[in-house]
Amino acid sequence: MKDYVSTAKYKDTVSVYFDVEAEKPFALGERLNAECDMAYMNGYNWAALLDWHLAQADPELLEGLEADPEAGSYVALYPLSPENEVKAEKLAALIRALVEGEDELLRMVQEHGDDIEWD
Repeated sequence: MKDYVSTAKYKDTVSVYFDVEAEKPFALGERLNAECDMAYMNGYNWAALLDWHLAQADPELLEGLEADPEAGSYVALYPLSPENEVKAEKLAALIRALVEGEDELLRMVQEHGDDIEWD
């Protein structure tokens, strides 16, 4: 199975690519949408969810982050530096943990869905 999250360095950036249409995150997105009508989980709403979650749990990962969501993906870009390479790896691991720990993510959306600025 292809990994739905990857990191890459290119020129002056380090990026995290999240394929929200891959099988596992797509199925999770459908479950999230069943819990919260606004949580139709395209790249824009994954960006909203991640922004909210990072602000609560790991705000330093937001420092220097530029998000580039699309309908089928979420891309996080950081200026290339050793510190930001570590941030990108942490963000990729966090995304995997959220998707793999889907029951916890569902609970989070049930409890805080109204606090998230969905697209």
